[in-house]
Amino acid sequence: MVATIGQVSQQRYDELVTQSRDLIRERDRIQFTVGDYALEIEPIGPRGGSRPHDALGLGVVDSLRTFAEDIGVAPATLEVWRYVASRWPADQRRADVPFHIHRVLATITDADQRFTMIGEPPVLARTGKRRWTEDKAKRRVGWQVTRPKTVQEKVNAVHDLVTDDEVATRVATDLLRRPKVAFKVSTETSVLDRVGAVHELVRDDEVATRIATDLLRRPEVAARAMTDTTARHSVNRAQADQDRQGGELVRQRTPALQQIEHTSEFLDLVGACAQFVASAGRIVPGLRGLNYTEDEKATVQRNLARVRAAADWIEGAVATGQVTQEEGLARLLAGE
Repeated sequence: MVATIGQVSQQRYDELVTQSRDLIRERDRIQFTVGDYALEIEPIGPRGGSRPHDALGLGVVDSLRTFAEDIGVAPATLEVWRYVASRWPADQRRADVPFHIHRVLATITDADQRFTMIGEPPVLARTGKRRWTEDKAKRRVGWQVTRPKTVQEKVNAVHDLVTDDEVATRVATDLLRRPKVAFKVSTETSVLDRVGAVHELVRDDEVATRIATDLLRRPEVAARAMTDTTARHSVNRAQADQDRQGGELVRQRTPALQQIEHTSEFLDLVGACAQFVASAGRIVPGLRGLNYTEDEKATVQRNLARVRAAADWIEGAVATGQVTQEEGLARLLAGE
């Protein structure tokens, strides 16, 4: 069976690739040539200066704009061609490397490094051949790639899309509806179009977790995200699961507990104590600098009294085996 790519045979595909590369090389040659012409009209001068208008001619910007209009290209495009031409002398340009790759690698400051690197293309996993692609070049110079693959690249791409707080809030809220993402986040102390683009980039739970964590560090985003009932419940459930795992970890790491046969009630009791301590350790540091009303302080004091009463009850039950609650204790624990 003859291999096909799209609707053409492999042989025809190879022919189209060859012909297209010839056309692109011609396009690249034109871009470099026009860039050279623009350099001839206005050579690249020292940084920070601009030739003033005078009676003999136009300034740099006006000269280039006039040239761009007369040849029918956008001034910004002409500026790019001129800049790239200035970074690549004719004897350093590679006919087998597209103009847009020259443009990316042109940002390498050291000329020797720039000229050496372009002749050392990476190996493409798909073909096993050495050839530059736009994303490969962007990775070499530290730019955000067009098709992110690694977790960090996807995180960077998402951050570029969520600079607006409304978008960030929608994304954080949606991500927290994933139980796994909400759980992982709890361990770390046009809008629709952009939200959709972000969702395409955060299908991986690890990426989604990193993004949700970063977004929730914005106070306004966190506050608005927590108004979503599903997201809030997911976070609360995740925190409870985290505390429960903390209790399990205490049980596993305490040698004294490992040496004795325990009832499930005993282990649950130790785990509950560990959960309370872990929760307090997570919450209390965040209270720094907060001011509470007298009613709020009274509410906290009432609940602390319940905690102390429960602790005394536990201590007495362990010491004497007596678990019956006195009437006053029962009412206190019930919040009456």
